[in-house]
Amino acid sequence: MRLGDRVLLFARPADVSARSIVRAVKGWPGVHDVVVAREEVAAYFDRELDPAETFAESIEALARLPDDDEPSREVELPAIYDGEDLAWVATATGLSVDDVIRTHRDATYVVELMGFAPGFAYLTGLAPALVMPRRATPRTRVPAGSLAIAGAHTAVYPFASPGGWHLIGRVLVKMFDGGARLQLGDRVRFVEGT
Repeated sequence: MRLGDRVLLFARPADVSARSIVRAVKGWPGVHDVVVAREEVAAYFDRELDPAETFAESIEALARLPDDDEPSREVELPAIYDGEDLAWVATATGLSVDDVIRTHRDATYVVELMGFAPGFAYLTGLAPALVMPRRATPRTRVPAGSLAIAGAHTAVYPFASPGGWHLIGRVLVKMFDGGARLQLGDRVRFVEGT
């Protein structure tokens, strides 16, 4: 589906990494930017699209992309688990606070999506025991650096902003400082901060 004269929106192929999709779509003629969401992909062109142009074959080919073989960056983020929702998350999951911390820290996460705010990385790999819906009432202000969980994702708020995720801690490094600290495909671990 076309969105205006220069944007093509289509369904995201299942089981294909965002990084592979971005790399492939940026190879299409005239594409200058690609945004991958959970269910859709938007390709932005540097020119008006011809009404006769079709990208159906190119879109279908995305579903057959090979596994991403480019090495991922390994990123460690120092974190302190002292978020205002930590005790609530423990109660809601039936875990102790220490078990919530250990379960979250023991996982390796992958940056699968970028969005919401510059530098906001949606990290997959959250343990099923910690999966829970967003807060019923979002906060009007979440501090920058807040470590949070919602749905099947964990993330760090790069800036102070509104937000509806459960705050379990904070990261001790800036997530956006002239550019995003995390990139699609990065493998992320949270390590003990001091």
